[in-house]
Amino acid sequence: MPRTKSSKATQKGAGFSTASAPNSEVNGTAEGMNTNVEMRWENASIDAGSQAKHFMASGGFSLDDEPPPTRLHKTDTSFFDLPRQDRRNFLLLVLLYFMQGIPMGLAGGSVPFLLKPHLSYGQLGVFSLASYPYSLKLLWSPIVDAVWSTRVGRRKSWILPIQLCSGFAILYMGSRATQMMRDAAAPDGSGIWQFTVWWFSLVFLCATQDIAVDGWALTLLSPPNLSYASTAQTVGLTAGHFLSYTVFLALNAPDFADKWFRNSPTHEGVISLGGYLTFWGWAYLLFTIGLAILKHEERTKERDGIAEVYKSMLGVLKLKNIQTIVIIHLIAKIGFQANDAVTNLKLLEKGFSQEDLALTVLIDFPFEISLGYIAGRWSTQYPSLNVWSIAFVGRLAAALVAQGVVMSFPAQGTTTWYLVTVIASHMFSTFTNTVMFVAISAFHAKIADPDIGGTYMTLLATVSNLGGTFPRFFIFKLVDNLSIATCHPSTSKEPFVAPNATLVTSPFSCVLEVDKIRCEAGGGTCNTERDGYYLTNVICVIIGILTFLAYIRPAARKLQALPLRAWRLHSSNEGK
Repeated sequence: MPRTKSSKATQKGAGFSTASAPNSEVNGTAEGMNTNVEMRWENASIDAGSQAKHFMASGGFSLDDEPPPTRLHKTDTSFFDLPRQDRRNFLLLVLLYFMQGIPMGLAGGSVPFLLKPHLSYGQLGVFSLASYPYSLKLLWSPIVDAVWSTRVGRRKSWILPIQLCSGFAILYMGSRATQMMRDAAAPDGSGIWQFTVWWFSLVFLCATQDIAVDGWALTLLSPPNLSYASTAQTVGLTAGHFLSYTVFLALNAPDFADKWFRNSPTHEGVISLGGYLTFWGWAYLLFTIGLAILKHEERTKERDGIAEVYKSMLGVLKLKNIQTIVIIHLIAKIGFQANDAVTNLKLLEKGFSQEDLALTVLIDFPFEISLGYIAGRWSTQYPSLNVWSIAFVGRLAAALVAQGVVMSFPAQGTTTWYLVTVIASHMFSTFTNTVMFVAISAFHAKIADPDIGGTYMTLLATVSNLGGTFPRFFIFKLVDNLSIATCHPSTSKEPFVAPNATLVTSPFSCVLEVDKIRCEAGGGTCNTERDGYYLTNVICVIIGILTFLAYIRPAARKLQALPLRAWRLHSSNEGK
């Protein structure tokens, strides 16, 4: 099939990556640290389409073969051996991805933890909607690729205005962060929707910028060194997430600040959310001005047809095998949703400190990065979907282990052994999550039709990320609905009642955080009779087991055995 404009758009187009997310999953939200794995590994195979085309050109290739092993991409050129221009452009890409990672690390990591003491799980479910743009960016990525100003440049036409808008939005949110957090906890629930809209808009800007930066990455570096584009994304997004998630949580924790930075305790963090946002708002604006002045983009008049790219997407979705793998992606992550979304928040609710959580993430982080290479080797040596299926079972087991860790929280508070147990539990969960993600990404790279490689890969990755995003809202709601907690009036003759609070004189439900606060302020005691988290996690795991045995495993085995011909969009590709 001759290459059309839409085909070129899909290979070079902005946003056509192997895993839209994260960071994420920016991938999705990061109420649990595992949700960031997919986001961090987002463009692990940014040049997979060209690799597949090279394989098809080799002797002895046949579309009747099973999907070939994916070779681990190695480069013989170290960073310091790169041409000077490539080194500078690599650092520019790292900075661009790093700037994206800053707000994503907040929206998907830190902010839910800061909100938890004031919001119910159902309200946190509303805030989880803020992460949706990264899972849906495929819907508008062809527009970003096809519309631009020839005077400004194909990628800078989007990056510059988006970063300016992001900078001003971050500055505004920083100036009103304290008030917005208070409004988010409004008893009528209206504040959380407004708060979510602000973060949704910011994530939407980041996702759109990611589309443009992904496209620019493929032209900023010379063809022999294109593999460094995915490295730049991994380094940049990871660093941004790490700073806004782990480092910020630690510096924002009063206990950590009093222990390491002060002689006398003040019970306040080193930096507030408002101060952190304000700093990065100005950093965004200064970086944008510098980018506009100092970096020139190669001019091009080539235009890609938007309608043709959307038509290619629709064509891929019509393939029966693609429909099967879409169903797998949409249901596969239900089994771990409660663990990924709620476990860390439940630990904080039990009394696990923000400082200890930051330490857990810090230790878990390098372990996660190193696992990517190991998982890649396994996906090369063994059938990818077999590796994915084994990790699926392990991840279900990790969800049950995590529940046991939460249930065994010491009555006297966090001990050294319990902290070690939490870290080990998270490492187990991260291990299975990373293996699953790398294995399925390898399978996507093997089956992708090179003529529309970008569209193919991004479509599959988007559906995969969406499967981890859309259930989260309902999981949070289910935790609240399955919980039973009652506020009982104090038996003391003179109970302590907080100023401006009403004395509790009769029992009422205190499942929601606002009711729990009202109970305690009024001298009552909120007793939890049934914790919805435990039931929700068990329900999710049972659903995961049933769907795996009844549909996912048999379907995965059939898909693994299919020849490459079954994954091609046009029969004319067979002759290639």
